[in-house]
Amino acid sequence: MPLYRDQAIVLRTYKLGEADRIVVLLGRELGRLRVVGKGVRRTKSRFGARLEPGMVVDLQCYEGRTLDTVTQAVTLETYGDAISQHYPSYTAAASMLETAERLTEDREPALQHYLLLLGALRSLALQEHDPRLVLDAYLLRALAISGWAPSFHDCAKCGAPGPHVAFHVVAGGVVCSVCRPPGSAAPAPETLRLLAALLSGDWAIADGSQEWHRREGAGLVAAFVQWHLERGIRSLRMVPR
Repeated sequence: MPLYRDQAIVLRTYKLGEADRIVVLLGRELGRLRVVGKGVRRTKSRFGARLEPGMVVDLQCYEGRTLDTVTQAVTLETYGDAISQHYPSYTAAASMLETAERLTEDREPALQHYLLLLGALRSLALQEHDPRLVLDAYLLRALAISGWAPSFHDCAKCGAPGPHVAFHVVAGGVVCSVCRPPGSAAPAPETLRLLAALLSGDWAIADGSQEWHRREGAGLVAAFVQWHLERGIRSLRMVPR
């Protein structure tokens, strides 16, 4: 049967039968994959522990009629172990993995999503920044890769140069006084500056931000994600804010 290999991040698993498991992965070359791990729930499984969420593996599979089957899994990175020991990092990682699955399609190459998720998991494992900031930065950039980049300076509707004081999720970011729809939020200028820094990767500004602005920004990010995905990320409810 045809064999293929790819480097992949395990996004999610669920049970199949008595001893098998379906594994959802994000491949570097092949995009989102759904494969079967035969017998991985048995204690004597050769690679059951390597197919857990957050693991980075070099995977070999053979193609089946409905689902492909894993024949080999070599661990490349074990970010899941370090992340699981810190609750804020664990919940942030769970939200990232769920978002990555929602934003990608089966067998559609998604190299940018793969690299973004890989870097975010590495940052959580090494505790380089506040996990909540890493999560919000990931969410903003993942949406930008998918074509929904928010604007935090110029008007999202007419392009009028900023800065502007109103933010509207449906409009796509900040809006000027002329384009401002009813119900627009009015976040603090420091909050918008923080979100712009997270989107661009300016960690000097992000790490120096105040707690209130981080909480306000997280609320805007969650609303923005929920609007574009048409439903919320369930794991976000578990993130300590």
